[in-house]
Amino acid sequence: MNTLTITGRKRESYKVKLEYSLLWECALGIAAITNTPLLDTLEKKSVFELLRNEMPDELVIELNYVEEHNTWKSILQLLHAFERNSNDIEKFKIYVNNLSDVELKYTCLPYFGTDLQESRMLAANGDKVAVDLIKQVAKENPFLPAYIDFISNVNGVDFKKHLLTVMSLWTETVLDADTNPLLAILERDLDEKINMKEKLTPEEFVAWATNGTEYIPEPSVHRVLLIPQLTYRPWTIVSDIEETKVFYYPIPNTSIDPTDKYLPDYFLIQKHKALGDEVRLRMVKLLSEQDCTLKDITEQLELGKSTVHHHLKILKAASLVGQKSSNYYLKEKSVASLPKELELYLTQ
Repeated sequence: MNTLTITGRKRESYKVKLEYSLLWECALGIAAITNTPLLDTLEKKSVFELLRNEMPDELVIELNYVEEHNTWKSILQLLHAFERNSNDIEKFKIYVNNLSDVELKYTCLPYFGTDLQESRMLAANGDKVAVDLIKQVAKENPFLPAYIDFISNVNGVDFKKHLLTVMSLWTETVLDADTNPLLAILERDLDEKINMKEKLTPEEFVAWATNGTEYIPEPSVHRVLLIPQLTYRPWTIVSDIEETKVFYYPIPNTSIDPTDKYLPDYFLIQKHKALGDEVRLRMVKLLSEQDCTLKDITEQLELGKSTVHHHLKILKAASLVGQKSSNYYLKEKSVASLPKELELYLTQ
């Protein structure tokens, strides 16, 4: 079909906002240590393993509850509704305690667009039809349907106690000792991002800040919120809140130690490590030819399913491979930028 375009309207983009807080780091730490399938890809894997062996029993119990019900998602949702950029855990506790049961559940339930906000409120009030509706919308997500069920039925008093206990214990056990150095890193990263934000388009800036995440403007999404984190490196975590796409992006090495000119960027290391393996290179070549499912890769390369899954996790963590539904694809721009990234490191 031939199409003639006569409109002069440009595609709308989004506005980018930057925020940081120690409470984000706290919530993402709780999320990371309870994400068992992903733990071996995290930079802090050995730190988390050591923490698990040394932390108080009460915190272990709460983290087990987090892992069972994915309540890290609730903490992130609540932090988005809380006072932005606040590092005060006591203010956060007061905020949560002052929420009614319905307000608590509504805030913790995921956002699925303006058209489903009424259903979200009905689900917070326990309406089974509304709960089933938003579960249906979330059916392709591996954990959200069960999470929605849990939130809509949980006892509000007990739930508040759990959320505030795990946040308080994590802050006391893990975060307090690193507070000042971490704040300095977050502030340096903010300065670097503000400086670069003026030089790039919103889409270029998001891709640069998130190490290659290409986010094209969507209808009804008017803002992108970028939140730096150390805990979940090398992963960028993507989420949705009202009219906003959220990226919790990994802080680069340049913000962690700006005085060491010989310190390579973490992702430069991870990309080369990921490509320094025959099996992964074979997978990269296959994906350069076509998008593939897990089954396609196992059959084409005659590899076991668990082996392919393991190597895909490493390639995804290095931001060389992405996934849409059941298909894996090569991030061609990320591969193409490797020589430039190495040249930049060698010449800076």
